[in-house]
Amino acid sequence: MATRGVGLLTRLPLCAQRSRVLHPIHRLLSCPGTVATDVRREEQSFGSAETGSEDRTLKRFSEVQKERREQAQRTVLIHCPNKISEKKFLKYLSQHGPISNHFFYESIGLYAVVEFCQKESVASLQNVTRTPSMGTEAAIPFRSRFFSLKLKNPSNQISEQSHIPFSNHSPPPNKKLFKLLCDAESIDDQLNILLKEFQLTEENTRLRYLTCSLIEDVAAAYFPDCAVRPFGSSVNGFGKLGCDLDMFLDLDEIGKSDAHKTSGNFLMEFQVKNVASERIATQKILSVIGECLDHFGPGCVGVQKILNARCPLVRFSHQASGFQCDLTTNNRIALKSSELLYIYGAVDPRVRALVFTIRCWARAHSLTSSIPGAWITNFSLTMMVIFFLQRRSPPILPTLDYLKTLADAEDKCIIEGHNCTFICDLNRIKPSENAETLELLLKEFFEFFGNFSFNKNSINIRQGKEQNKPESSPLHIQNPFETSLNISKNVSQSQLQKFVDLARESAWILEQEDKDHPSSNQLWGLATLLLPSVAKSMSHTKKKKKPASERIKNLLESIRSSSTENSKNTVGKRTVSTQA
Repeated sequence: MATRGVGLLTRLPLCAQRSRVLHPIHRLLSCPGTVATDVRREEQSFGSAETGSEDRTLKRFSEVQKERREQAQRTVLIHCPNKISEKKFLKYLSQHGPISNHFFYESIGLYAVVEFCQKESVASLQNVTRTPSMGTEAAIPFRSRFFSLKLKNPSNQISEQSHIPFSNHSPPPNKKLFKLLCDAESIDDQLNILLKEFQLTEENTRLRYLTCSLIEDVAAAYFPDCAVRPFGSSVNGFGKLGCDLDMFLDLDEIGKSDAHKTSGNFLMEFQVKNVASERIATQKILSVIGECLDHFGPGCVGVQKILNARCPLVRFSHQASGFQCDLTTNNRIALKSSELLYIYGAVDPRVRALVFTIRCWARAHSLTSSIPGAWITNFSLTMMVIFFLQRRSPPILPTLDYLKTLADAEDKCIIEGHNCTFICDLNRIKPSENAETLELLLKEFFEFFGNFSFNKNSINIRQGKEQNKPESSPLHIQNPFETSLNISKNVSQSQLQKFVDLARESAWILEQEDKDHPSSNQLWGLATLLLPSVAKSMSHTKKKKKPASERIKNLLESIRSSSTENSKNTVGKRTVSTQA
């Protein structure tokens, strides 16, 4: 095992490890009786209520969604002048009610996210806010929770503090990441460091829910009882800083009435317009919302209405938050998939660390791409990690069929004819007795899929075992809910072969770590796996002449020689020089 002494993270119990990784720093003001008063507990939605406790208190996905949604409804987004006194700023806003949480960040200018203790404070602030005069241009009046703060007398706004702390919303540059990885104590520590650096922070998560809430304000002009809900990476526990914001317009609550409130022989219904199909209805709704965002939505730019796609959507940039957004309607299966991944990521702390690592490894070697095409997607990679962990002995993760057997009546969920039932209470899922290290799991993952029979077998997390492929696609991963679908149907044979080749070579590199025990001032472990140069050496299979082991050995020797040369003037610490 490649280690540098005993790592800080590896010395801690699993619950304590989880808490160290999952707690971003944020600025907090006390506010009795709100979610924010117990933000420490809120951030530990994957862990125990008390760090190091034997008893885990894990929140249901629906509970987290409800709390975050209510939190966002009490929150405002304010574009601030660059030179502003934080103390005076908060004092001014406190006239409208107590503040429970706030933070600043930079996008195109300086922004503040401020959460009040009560929703009434937001209305109070809106009531004293005016529509700006635009001179020769005309402003479209729109009452939202996105404000601009102007200074009546800028010369009097001298900050009492030298620097307003900004919340970071970007992943670390490569140079910093490689430095952190090379200074780690073990490969297990490296995986946890990667998770800590790339996972969504508390502030970034708040900003995502707030952005959805602001879009909901726009949509509510047409559909007063609608909700705009985030799904995918923003909520499933596997999102990384900089990932897109997927959201859907939930119209299911509109027009629903409680049956027990109706009496007698009368039944009242809304007058509505009818169209030929649900797809046409979706297209019409998104077309209107897209136009509304384009013309009236503050901060919404680059609006594209992609209505003829298999899943119609509106794509736009939310300029203030910096998020690239995709808006669909009534995408409840996608939300259920997000809940399933949330559960898998919550029941064992190794899952998220391994998924983040495999995703970063794949991106470093151009196995995944932000451009649609024949590449493997992050969702497919996550399914592969889950499947691999189901195949361990003893299993680290339960199968979806097993989670279904644990479900009770309130968990039953049928969406568009698909059975999406599984246990929602995480505390009823028994933790795995498997104690394998992340280092071992990483190496075994590469070996497992480096030798997997993709030509005849499919991946199925419902049953947790290989099955005969029902179609000829190079890679077949069964959709966990829409079981007739292959989520990796887009992957080409050449891209799959590239994945297999890289998996085999990565397994070989980790095997050499056990033998070589590299000293300080050298790239090692995960840092070596993330080098893009390894991918480049693999990019043209037909041009290979040397055996894989020999090529990688030469590459490592070159890397270590270069690293040693660059580190001659550095004493006692491992350093690495790479392009950011």
